[in-house]
Amino acid sequence: MSQAQQIQYLTNRKIDKTKWDNCISKADNGLIYAYSFYLDTMAKHWDALVLNDYEVVMPLTWNSKYGINYLYQPFLAAQLGIFGNNISEELIEDFIHSIPTSFRLIEISLNSKNITGIPTGYAMHRSNYTLDLNKPYNTIYSNYKENIRRNIKKATQLGCIVEKEVDVEEVITLAVQQMKEQSNESSDNINRFRKLYKFLNEKKMAAIYGIKLNNELLASCVFFYSHHRAYYILVGNHPNGKTIGASHFLIDAFIKDNADKEMLLDFEGSDIPSLAFFYSSFGAVHEIYPALKINRLPFYLKWLKR
Repeated sequence: MSQAQQIQYLTNRKIDKTKWDNCISKADNGLIYAYSFYLDTMAKHWDALVLNDYEVVMPLTWNSKYGINYLYQPFLAAQLGIFGNNISEELIEDFIHSIPTSFRLIEISLNSKNITGIPTGYAMHRSNYTLDLNKPYNTIYSNYKENIRRNIKKATQLGCIVEKEVDVEEVITLAVQQMKEQSNESSDNINRFRKLYKFLNEKKMAAIYGIKLNNELLASCVFFYSHHRAYYILVGNHPNGKTIGASHFLIDAFIKDNADKEMLLDFEGSDIPSLAFFYSSFGAVHEIYPALKINRLPFYLKWLKR
């Protein structure tokens, strides 16, 4: 690494949050998840790697278990990694090699501009889908697959209505019920989200859409905004809405309201084939981002994380 590229490891209390957020705001790959307020709320702990005077930065979101420190991906923070402008392959490699060896296990997601430069054998590719809303609604609608149009028509004919004054607790209730089908999300993470939503809502960086039929909430979503992106962040769908196109109707309503704006709709995934098909059916484009996995655990513990 040259003298012009000095990467420092900073513990949280040494991070200049103003300079940090300025870097994230101006980064050509900036994302809402990397702002200090997002990390302060959603990560259990976070330190950082910083190039020079906050030219390029990388949050290190960490926790500790059995006395072992490890890097992990916080709840509802799909992509983190290295942020800045004109990030080279060499610089990405330098940042990864600069992660302190005191973090014995690394399981984090980087971002779509961090694809190259990762040491061989330490990365796997993950999928995201984004939809460019900066075109007329009719143009976007013309790229919907037939099953999307059919479900929107079904929801309309049944009398579903769009509701934008939904209480966030209703969305959370439905979302938690959905999560139980895969795994139980911790109450700590849900409370962190409540705090984050309150903060962003007060800053006009959040919105809620809901779909109701006969006054029953069938589909809902909390959206966050930053960097000309709308993040499809927390989804709560009722089982009764699955067969009547409620979630299709919700996304279409959001697209209709935001068409012709300089904005990407970021679906935040997915590696699950059914969800990937659903998002792509709106005309969303496949975006690849890397996940980094490095196991430095002692030999007698490595088997725990194969």
